[in-house]
Amino acid sequence: MISALEKVRKSYQPKLPKALQSGKFKIEMGSVVEPQTDKEVIAELFKHTVGQPMVTFAEGECNLSTTALKVGVVLSGGQAPGGHNVIAGLYDALKSANKDSKVYGFLKGPGGVIKGNYKELTDEFVDQYRNTGGFDMIMSGRDKIEKPEDLAACKKNFEDMGLNGLVIIGGDDSNTNAAMLAEYLKSAGSKTVVIGVPKTIDGDMKNEYIEASFGFDTATKTYSELIGNICRDASSAVKYWHFVRLMGRAASHVTLECALQTHPNITLISEEVRAKGTTLEQIVDYIVDVVVKRSAAGKNYGILLVPEGLPEFISDIKVLIDELSNILGEHEEYVKSLTTREDRLQFFSSKLTPGSTKVYASLPADIQEVLLGRDSHGNVTLSQVETERLLIDMVKDRIREMKSEVKTDAKFNPLSHFMGYEGRCAAPSNFDADYCYSLGYTAGQMVRANLTGYTVMVQNTTLTSDKWVAGAVPVTAMLNIEVRKGKAKPVIKKALVELEGEPFKHFASNRDEWALNDCYVYPGPIQYFGPAEVCDQPTITLALEQKK
Repeated sequence: MISALEKVRKSYQPKLPKALQSGKFKIEMGSVVEPQTDKEVIAELFKHTVGQPMVTFAEGECNLSTTALKVGVVLSGGQAPGGHNVIAGLYDALKSANKDSKVYGFLKGPGGVIKGNYKELTDEFVDQYRNTGGFDMIMSGRDKIEKPEDLAACKKNFEDMGLNGLVIIGGDDSNTNAAMLAEYLKSAGSKTVVIGVPKTIDGDMKNEYIEASFGFDTATKTYSELIGNICRDASSAVKYWHFVRLMGRAASHVTLECALQTHPNITLISEEVRAKGTTLEQIVDYIVDVVVKRSAAGKNYGILLVPEGLPEFISDIKVLIDELSNILGEHEEYVKSLTTREDRLQFFSSKLTPGSTKVYASLPADIQEVLLGRDSHGNVTLSQVETERLLIDMVKDRIREMKSEVKTDAKFNPLSHFMGYEGRCAAPSNFDADYCYSLGYTAGQMVRANLTGYTVMVQNTTLTSDKWVAGAVPVTAMLNIEVRKGKAKPVIKKALVELEGEPFKHFASNRDEWALNDCYVYPGPIQYFGPAEVCDQPTITLALEQKK
């Protein structure tokens, strides 16, 4: 059974850039693009795929092969709305060029590519998933194709299948993996080309070439609907402070976009916290100040948004984590033998610097317990810290202290929320449905052109789709060298919130007013049918970045 909306939604025909609409288009090779940093190292690692030209598709006499092709596709990493439309676009592009082309979906992510676990996609099968959310068509996984034996296994599988191309749909790590696989295959004389598609709801895979990663539009609109509902509830009940944690461990794009859409009272942006060297105590001071001022105005309610990765950007928390990692590395067994919080606090006080001792002592007991755990690499993990609960506990303690000193009579009744998985598999917005279909369709043309080591892109996305421009950028042009798990590796640099960028500047110029006044906006649910100004608008972030 499918819902009434899903049934009607399957008939929606996603829009394409004008050049790709009629099938009469040509591929144009632009200027060669090089890595912006670490050029020599990257050139050495990618001898066969570095220094390739930009690619665009333009109207004109088609200069692409119409030979029947065999192409594989894989979903890599976390889910993002629109993934099914990427596959549908790829499928339609190849079948339109030659009905005898075949598309194979590798199952459960890159692990399926390594193991040769796949299924052939058919008209009937693909049609079931058009314009739907999720990755359940072929499922996803987080395996990486990087070990020599895995690369060799992939090459053999491709040879056995007679595969002309592989399209990897994923984020920055997955597209980096695509570049490594492309380099390996080309150096080994394989005929299989590899093309990447930019995906992540976090919005951090974007740069001068890629305007947006798919899924960000739908996810932030889904969260913003819920936040808007909470804003309405807060101003109706007038007695609760809602602390909302949002996805975004490395970057705060999701939190910033949701703030731009809903105008909450407080929004914390990790990148600003790090740039200013803000301490945990200063963050708590800021929140308490707003809570107290609103209470004095008769408003004992409000909304706070915080990205899940905030603790890693707080200066004194970062120092504390580094010190704890070293201490646990030397004394882990002894720490485990300490049965009370007081005993552990006394021990750490003798080992930590005075500043870190103060921070550790100020943390709630359950957070102190979380920080005693270590991952497989021996590092203290912050991923399990429920940031909104940490802030609630510390703000509550501060207000209780102020009340005892008769400095405020503010009522602070907090509620916590985490919004993450709710947005990853939502039915794609019109923007994501169109954008993803266009990305997949473009990937199909790249395989037809027998090009490898590229990530597809669609530009001019704040304009109507007939003005969109499809193309691709060599992955090597986006690479830099970073230390990951103690080793220098080529990776696509994550795009963090730019404090000099238009989205943040717009937010910063309004946040003081939003803090004390009820400027809430209620976006409502995603609309799929109706006027373009309601249904087809991009995110506020993208509009401000493109200044349209």
